[in-house]
Amino acid sequence: MGFMQLVKKGNTSSGIAAVGNLFLAIIKIIAASVSSSGTMFASAMHSFADAINQGFVFFGSVLSEMKPSKRFPTGFGRVINIFCMVAVIVVTVMAYETIKEGWHLIQHPQEATNFWLNIGILVAAFLVDGFILVKAMKEIKHEAKLEDGGNILVSAFKGAKKASPATRLVFYEDLVATSSAILAIIGIVLSQYFDILQADGVISIFIGILMLFVAYRVGYDNMVGLIGVAAPSDVENKIATDLLAEDVVVDIYKLRVIQEGRTYHVEVTVELKKGFTLAEADDIKFQLTDKLLREPEIADVVLGIIEDDEKLTWEERQEEK
Repeated sequence: MGFMQLVKKGNTSSGIAAVGNLFLAIIKIIAASVSSSGTMFASAMHSFADAINQGFVFFGSVLSEMKPSKRFPTGFGRVINIFCMVAVIVVTVMAYETIKEGWHLIQHPQEATNFWLNIGILVAAFLVDGFILVKAMKEIKHEAKLEDGGNILVSAFKGAKKASPATRLVFYEDLVATSSAILAIIGIVLSQYFDILQADGVISIFIGILMLFVAYRVGYDNMVGLIGVAAPSDVENKIATDLLAEDVVVDIYKLRVIQEGRTYHVEVTVELKKGFTLAEADDIKFQLTDKLLREPEIADVVLGIIEDDEKLTWEERQEEK
C-alpha cells in the first residue's frame, strides 16, 4: 500500500482538527501578546496542545493502517495508542503551564487591552472548534454504528468507547476547547467591564484543569488499549448470534473478542453437529471464518471446531451474566 493511500485512510477528524487548531493557536498567541490577556494565553496554549496532539494522532492513525508483515504478524493497530499517549504528555505539560500562568495572574493581576480583538478571535475559535467537535461526534456515531436521531452530544458520549482512539481524543479535546472559548470570553468580560482582574487567572486555572481531565481520560483509554481490552458485550453477542444462526453450529464452547482501536480480534471455538467427516468440518470452519471476516470491523479470526458435547456452554454463560 502506497504512502498516499495510507494517508487517505488516516483519521479524518484528527487531520482537520490539527490544521484548524494550529491556525487558532497562532492568532490567539498574537492576540495574547498584544492584549496581555491571561485567558487568551491559556486558550492559545490549549490550541497549541490540541494541534500538536491531533497531528501526532493523525500520523499514528496513518501508520496503524499498515498491513501486517512477517515481523509484525498481528499488524500495527496499537500504534495509534502509543501516539495518543505521547499526546497525553503534551496536554499535561501545556495544562501545567496554563495553571502556572493563571496562578501568576491571580497574584499579579493586570488589565488586558484590545477587548474586541480578543472577543473576535475567541468567537472564531468557538466556531472552528465547534465545527470540529460536531464532525467528531458524527464520526463517533458512524464508527459506533449508532442509529440516527436523538441528541448528537448524548449519542457521542454513549458511543465514545466504541470509536477509534483518534476520534475519541478529538472529541474530548474539542469538547474542552469549545468550552474553553466560552470561559475565556467570560473571563475577559469580567476583567474588562467589571474590573475583576483576578477572573483572568481563575479562568486560566480552570481551563488548565479541564486540560488535565482530557489528559487523564485519553491516557486511561489508551493505556487500556495498549494492554488489550475485551470488546463491548453487544459486539460479542452479535458475533455469537451470527455463528449460532448457522444450522451446523450447536453451541459456542469459547469466545474471546479483543478490541484494538475500532477493530476486533476474534478467538472462538464452536461445537458442530455430530456426524461430519473431517473434510466437511474443515469446509464449515472456512465458511464460518469467512462469514465473520466479511464484517469490516473484524480484523482477524482464529476459529476452532469441536464436536457437540451435549452441554449448552454459551447459554449457561449468558444466564450467569
